[in-house]
Amino acid sequence: MPQIFDYETWNSRLTELSGEYQLAKPYPHIVLENFLNEEILDKCVNEFNELNNTDGWINYIHYNEKKRGLNKLDVLPAAIKQTIEELNSPRFLLFLSTLTGIKDLQKDDHLEGGGVHQSGRGGFLNIHADFTVHPHHHHWQRRINVLVYLNKNWQDEWGGKLELWDKQIKTCEKKVSPVFNRCVIFNTDADSFHGHPEPMTCPEDQFRRSIALYYYTVENNPFRRATFYKSRPGDGNKKIMVQIDNTMVSVYTKLKGWLGSNDKIISNFLKLFSRKKTKH
Repeated sequence: MPQIFDYETWNSRLTELSGEYQLAKPYPHIVLENFLNEEILDKCVNEFNELNNTDGWINYIHYNEKKRGLNKLDVLPAAIKQTIEELNSPRFLLFLSTLTGIKDLQKDDHLEGGGVHQSGRGGFLNIHADFTVHPHHHHWQRRINVLVYLNKNWQDEWGGKLELWDKQIKTCEKKVSPVFNRCVIFNTDADSFHGHPEPMTCPEDQFRRSIALYYYTVENNPFRRATFYKSRPGDGNKKIMVQIDNTMVSVYTKLKGWLGSNDKIISNFLKLFSRKKTKH
């Protein structure tokens, strides 16, 4: 099997890339093109096309998001599984630590909230900062996201661009189109606000797909908060529903930690607060 991640090439650029990463605005991040072996990623795309009828999909449908996720390694096809395992390997963790300046990063074998993501026409994800502590490892502080996009021939007019917002949610400082083999890596601090908040207009047979992996450090007293959504300037009365939904997500996250449950429950727990967003 070909090498999934070209360590020789990427490690040779680490000094340059690390400086770019840590000085980036609105918070540390980097966008890397042609990130993985294209042959392997082509296989991942083909496998993704066969995944829709697989058991285990989680439907994240509530006021602040509309997408699907699959985080069960044992049901993921070979190329996707091997890619995830490479990005969770000790060698890649060392690359990631050097890039970000964060030592002792931990992988998550349970892919909590991650794995593979898919959203179709009308899909969206409101601006938010991610949950800060792993629900089943209470000393694991979430530190880094790695998103690898799998979307060939993605059209800008369909939307779906990842937006990076400033800490005050006044300005979107960067937009990243989710095109094939593009990787976005960024810090998941309490004020690392991001999302793709406008409902997508892609054709019914097109999907925004990604591999999403999250990394942690072990801390004695981690800062604990559920996924925290924020309204944007001009959202008006939407602010109230965003806040109500935040409360629901927070309650759910606490229950999940206490009961040891998984995200499959979220489909029913938050369904009452789902809605259809109007086109803009």
